[in-house]
Amino acid sequence: QVQLVESGGGLVQPGGSLRLSCAASGSISRFIVMRWYRQTPGKQRDLVAAITSGGTTNYKDSVKGRFTISRDNAKNTVYLQMNSLKPEDTAVYYCNAVVQTTRTDCWGQGTQVTVSS
Repeated sequence: QVQLVESGGGLVQPGGSLRLSCAASGSISRFIVMRWYRQTPGKQRDLVAAITSGGTTNYKDSVKGRFTISRDNAKNTVYLQMNSLKPEDTAVYYCNAVVQTTRTDCWGQGTQVTVSS
């Protein structure tokens, strides 16, 4: 199974920035879409941002203008640049990818983002 490994999480003050990375164990060209989700205790896993193989992006309303998803095919990596972070952004962030040929969902292990003073 394809492996996705998230990194870049940590503790940041409100208003700060973090860049999350999701490295795949192979070419990301095979993914029809790659997404970032986040989950907090007691809540369902919510879609934060998505990017298609063609470069089309979509964002959760509450992060529009603050977060940017991008992909670097040469590095087999998708990124989530998070600016102007708020305490409500605190969550475990998960990378997700859908294999084009099989429509199989692949998930990373998650990385913790904590926004606090």
